[in-house]
Amino acid sequence: MAAARLSRPGEDLVIDARLVIPAVELVERFSRSSGPGGQSVNTTDSRVELEYDVATSGVLSDAQRARLVGRVGSPVVIVASEHRSQHRNRVAARERLVERIKAALAPPPPPRRPTKPTRGSQQRRLDAKKQRGQTKSMRGRVRDQ
Repeated sequence: MAAARLSRPGEDLVIDARLVIPAVELVERFSRSSGPGGQSVNTTDSRVELEYDVATSGVLSDAQRARLVGRVGSPVVIVASEHRSQHRNRVAARERLVERIKAALAPPPPPRRPTKPTRGSQQRRLDAKKQRGQTKSMRGRVRDQ
């Protein structure tokens, strides 16, 4: 299995071997971050908003588009502001977008097959309930006979 290659800002976004989102379909906006930054916190636009419009994307099949719109909506907006540098926030936003798209495109889990408790487990449960009831019934007032 090949190691996952991190996509750098400005490059196409590689979701998997069959799906690559071109860089022109991604919109990045920058603003001032409220997080860490030291002296440069009020002067650098390190907060990143990465937007991907699923509905108008040309690389998705109709089935992929329907699944993505149904699960994450359109457009998908990722905000990253946890790092001091704009570059690291851009990389973090792209990584989160890849994770969200992969999770949304994953097939749904198989349906749950209902099971019923075994006869032994049912009997143990009833025995435990009876024992608990007896214990509680012994907590009443003491009566003289």
